[in-house]
Amino acid sequence: MSLSAFDDPNQPPEPAVLRRRLGPAATAWSALVDGVAERCGPIEELWKHGGAKLGWSLRLLRKGRVLLYLTPREGRLLAGLVLGGKAVAAAREAGLPPALLAQVEAAPQYAEGRGLRVEVSGPDDVEGLLLLVGLKADPSVPPKVAAQSPSRAGRPRGGGGIRRGGR
Repeated sequence: MSLSAFDDPNQPPEPAVLRRRLGPAATAWSALVDGVAERCGPIEELWKHGGAKLGWSLRLLRKGRVLLYLTPREGRLLAGLVLGGKAVAAAREAGLPPALLAQVEAAPQYAEGRGLRVEVSGPDDVEGLLLLVGLKADPSVPPKVAAQSPSRAGRPRGGGGIRRGGR
């Protein structure tokens, strides 16, 4: 069984199936994709199959750099990111929810930075992750706190094909 709810390497997730599999977490998925696009400028959405153990995940890229990995699961999703030293230092000052900051501090250190994977089950988990992505994109800029547009709620993005750009 793969980490993703989608493990067939020949079948990337379709939007309707993605929404069903995510269930209540579909709103959080949409909020993360839309929030990263809003806060970090134009992004590219790239679906990749990571092999039998990982399955399909969506990468949100800006100028070729992965800002956030989203892995769909049954009824929830995993959000993954790697934070460099400056972003970790900025995260300590950003007013993150204590549980999320504890995950940042406990994340394993790699050459690229701290690798963090956060389980997301609903919209309450989104804002802290968006703050982290903003800090990853530019640790010198204070994070922006923005409310989600209700018109976007409930529509998981990233299921329309393998590669999409210009968001």
